Amino acid sequence: MIFPGLILALELSGQHDEELARRLQRREPEAMKDLYDRFGRLAYSVVLAIVRDSSTAEDLVQETFLRVWNRIQAFEPGRGALGPWLLAIARNRAIDHVRSSSSRMDRNAFELDVREHPSLFIDMQREVENTDHARVIRAAIKKLTPNQQKVIELAYYEGLSQTEMAERMGQPLGTIKTWVRAALGVLRQELGQAVAA
Repeated sequence: MIFPGLILALELSGQHDEELARRLQRREPEAMKDLYDRFGRLAYSVVLAIVRDSSTAEDLVQETFLRVWNRIQAFEPGRGALGPWLLAIARNRAIDHVRSSSSRMDRNAFELDVREHPSLFIDMQREVENTDHARVIRAAIKKLTPNQQKVIELAYYEGLSQTEMAERMGQPLGTIKTWVRAALGVLRQELGQAVAA
């Protein structure tokens, strides 16, 4: 299955995020338990899909929740979705780990541009609420060609840039850019039609 984290985040995010974020900001220990109960397995599945090692995935999930706890004051309840923010942190921790492991083996590895500041997710709440069923996303993804699915998957799970995708797939950069642009266009169109319906 493609994008299990994204699909489930869209299903699980919603009205309870705002209150849970406020409870976390008040440093309520029970709120952290609730956050983990709600997103722990999901974060683990996202991380495991990237690192492919259960022990490492468990460690990275713990780091993810610690990072959320330490950065929750910057999160603005009501302006962004808590679940996708947490999953972005989990995903970035996993990608960072894979890249740092690779750099120990390959000195030419590049650094990760980790983008997990809460302000990046301000408009995500509306998008999450507008696409309230995972089946809509699955149907949209099925409309992509195999190459379009692959570039979206490489961007989501491995955090590859378009240049890195071109190298990995052995394709010209212009071709990769075309596939990414077309894939995003299809997804926007399909998800837009679902919202309008």
